[in-house]
Amino acid sequence: MNSVDEKLDEHTPVSSVAKEVSTAVEQEGNVGSASGVSDADGGIENVPGYSLPQAQVLTETAAVELHSLPDIAWASFGEPIDAEAVIGTDDRVQITNTSVYPWRAHASLLITAADGSQWIGTGWFLGPHTLGTAGHVVFIKNSGVPGRDGWVRSIQVMPGRNGNQLPYGSVTASNFHSVLGWTRDGDQNYDYGAIVLGSDLGSQTGWLGFGAYDDATIQGSTANISGYPGDKPAGTQWYHGSRVTSVNAQKVFYETDSFGGQSGSAVYRIVGQDRYAFAVHTYGGATSNSGTRINNAVFNNLVAWRA
Repeated sequence: MNSVDEKLDEHTPVSSVAKEVSTAVEQEGNVGSASGVSDADGGIENVPGYSLPQAQVLTETAAVELHSLPDIAWASFGEPIDAEAVIGTDDRVQITNTSVYPWRAHASLLITAADGSQWIGTGWFLGPHTLGTAGHVVFIKNSGVPGRDGWVRSIQVMPGRNGNQLPYGSVTASNFHSVLGWTRDGDQNYDYGAIVLGSDLGSQTGWLGFGAYDDATIQGSTANISGYPGDKPAGTQWYHGSRVTSVNAQKVFYETDSFGGQSGSAVYRIVGQDRYAFAVHTYGGATSNSGTRINNAVFNNLVAWRA
């Protein structure tokens, strides 16, 4: 098997229920059925009190104790290995108007594993009934706990959640997708998946576009992330945008702040008034956070899962 065949094999899709192209492609987003689309400015979201930070000297930060359920990443990797991180100072801002686009396209996830344990994560609508997320959100790998590994039992999806407020209610899903590179091999380069709902809730919330972009486009983009971190009040949404630091064939690295619980968030760029995901947020490190790049193989699977 040559290297190309191996890469294609790793991206073979698998589900809980039953040739790459070389040009950049996109799937457009949709603002949903309600009004109130927020403006964007200079590649970042127009959030009061927030501006794109300047490059800064990185410093050590103290670990913050979670206030609620643990991050789903810990189920596969252990606490706190590869946890998402605040880079330097914490520049995240809370989103309180979560019932408007684009914030309502991001969902708080309550995940119940096969052994009944519960965890938190984040997902984002990429179509009327499909959310993109991390592979480790939908499939737990190498936990070391009897009965925990494998497809999670269910995920409660709460779009635009703001603490105890659920402006679009919640839907419980049990139909999930990922790829062999994650479910079989546990390879972090293939850590992506999808949640399929039994309703078209995304038609109300709207969804983000997504695309497979070349290195230069990604390198020149701001990495915007909004999700549901476990170090903030339970069920509150937090946003940050910062620069992309590097990119390779399968991963994107950036200085955008995050914390455990934001696994599965979209890493997106803003083009005019449109939002396009170019990676799925998955991991952290001492000097950068990272996500699974939406390359052509990932893009094709997301399109198929959306359909």
